[in-house]
Amino acid sequence: MTPVLASGSVAGDVDATSDPRSAARAALDAAIAHLSSLQHEQGWWKGDLATNVTMDAEDMMLREFLGIATAETRDQSARWIRSQQREDGTWATFFGGPGDLDTTVEAWVALRIAGDQATAPHMLRAQQFVRAQGGVERSRVFTRIWLALFGLWDWRDLPNLPPELIHLPRWFPLNVYDWGCWARQTIVPLTVVCTLRPRRPLPFAIDELRTGAEPEAFAPWSTVGGAFQRADVLLHAYAKRPLRQLRTGAMRRAAEWIIARQEADGGWGGIQPPWVYSILALHLLGYPLEHPVLRAAVDGLEGFVITEDTDEGPIRRVEACQSPVWDTALAVNALLDSGISGDDARVRRAADWLAREQITGDGDWQIRRPGIPSGGWAFEFANDVYPDVDDGAEVVMALRRVGSNRPTLLRRGVDRGIAWTAGMQSKDGGWGAFDADNTRTLATHLPFCDFGAVIDPPSADVTAHVVEMLAVEGRARGERCLRGVAWLLEHQEPDGSWFGRWGANHVYGTGAVVPALVAAGIPADHNAIRASVRWLGEHQNADGGWGEDLRSYRDPDWIGRGASTASQTAWALMALVAAGKADDGGGVVERGIAYLAGTQRADGTWDEDLYTGTGFPGDFYINYGLYRLIFPIWALGRYVGGGPA
Repeated sequence: MTPVLASGSVAGDVDATSDPRSAARAALDAAIAHLSSLQHEQGWWKGDLATNVTMDAEDMMLREFLGIATAETRDQSARWIRSQQREDGTWATFFGGPGDLDTTVEAWVALRIAGDQATAPHMLRAQQFVRAQGGVERSRVFTRIWLALFGLWDWRDLPNLPPELIHLPRWFPLNVYDWGCWARQTIVPLTVVCTLRPRRPLPFAIDELRTGAEPEAFAPWSTVGGAFQRADVLLHAYAKRPLRQLRTGAMRRAAEWIIARQEADGGWGGIQPPWVYSILALHLLGYPLEHPVLRAAVDGLEGFVITEDTDEGPIRRVEACQSPVWDTALAVNALLDSGISGDDARVRRAADWLAREQITGDGDWQIRRPGIPSGGWAFEFANDVYPDVDDGAEVVMALRRVGSNRPTLLRRGVDRGIAWTAGMQSKDGGWGAFDADNTRTLATHLPFCDFGAVIDPPSADVTAHVVEMLAVEGRARGERCLRGVAWLLEHQEPDGSWFGRWGANHVYGTGAVVPALVAAGIPADHNAIRASVRWLGEHQNADGGWGEDLRSYRDPDWIGRGASTASQTAWALMALVAAGKADDGGGVVERGIAYLAGTQRADGTWDEDLYTGTGFPGDFYINYGLYRLIFPIWALGRYVGGGPA
């Protein structure tokens, strides 16, 4: 293996521009060696997952509310939150992004809990930004719920969402299964919290964050949003005198619904929001912290905590989620497409672990697809109620090529995985992440729902991964795959790209769709492929890489624009190689390879502070710690000839 120098140049004086294949091979070998060193002895890979400091602020507030905060957790979390504040006094939702009102408000309150004075310079800078943005009066509903828990906001000034929602039948609009799985798991406990309206005062106020701004005017009656705003007034009136038996039954049923979905690690859905709100709801319903459900929930949160020693002292930060199944499936596919044998020990350990992680129990997905046998995979270590289609597709592609001496065992899991994943197709031919046909938009207009995506419609990236999986399984001419291909062609953007729901953004969507279409038999000279290749060429940066700023989700001027990153460059290269551009004579592919070879670190990985993962477009973003390594391996591997199966 040829090592890679710290300067980024490839050892052995390989010129990445004149000899791109040798440079790619050297970079690939170094990257594979680094990835191999990170594999857990049980077979899985998991990178750290970074989001924003609302995770840490809300963890501090939760512990304060429950009375379990300690000086150690408070100080360590505060030290982390302070370290993430920018010079202008703000906190952002992603590295390099603009200051965010909600994140800044929650961080400020958390630091006040930790003992920071409102008159401290860093706090004054934050206050100035908050007031310039309209004050706490313009913050999101989630933020104001946290304030209301401590008497810093009036519950009466929050939108109402009654717990009776749990009684709505599945065919009725706004029933809980009309929400995306992450949203329904959050909304159900929040209906309890917002009905009980607790208030546990803190020894400070937030006058420094207020502007006295009046509530924004209602939208017109003729709009859905305006109608819901006026309906909210009626719900507030009902909340004062609810039908007692109906409300009591709703609260009891909500508690049962929550408890039934608790996972083995004590959490809900493997993600932070439903976890903390479920704890709050059950606690307020009278469950003591010593109750097995709450004890498991609170203890389980520690598994998402990362502690580190810094020059300023130890810090404590909370992961919003963990991604071992996803990271492992991607890593196996990248290694296999780099020419690593399916009988390689690293691959076999990973495959065995993935096979054990297959979910064979019931889940909410059965509400819309009751006739499909279970057999999917979830993103996390423990999330058996909510397997997701994306993981299913990637795991199937990984397992199908592994372990020639035990094909029967793995094949059984693969067949079951295909049946579940393909069976989650929506009526329009596309695939969403967690549910089929989760497309009713009514919930998005509720005054309560200003916190990001609340439904789970089909997306180009998830649909592409399933189409590619079906194609490599020899099912390209099957009805499901053909309908998926038609969906993808129909949803191509006018500029030739595809929108990326779960990764940033059009570079991710395009990087997923092009290989899928080619695998499914769409020729490289098809207009859709040619348009996507043209779009990628037009958006290559001068340094040879690709990047797309997360602001592209809100501002179209940012689409395809941003500082180059290793992961986004790899996505673009995977599309271009699939489209037959690997030997385009010194063109865009060679410059992309040169970028990866020239920016690789001495240890074989790449630096990537910029976030390239998406939770909620426009609202919540993720930096996956292994994206910067796995995707370059995948792209380099396909380029040098490992290629997709």
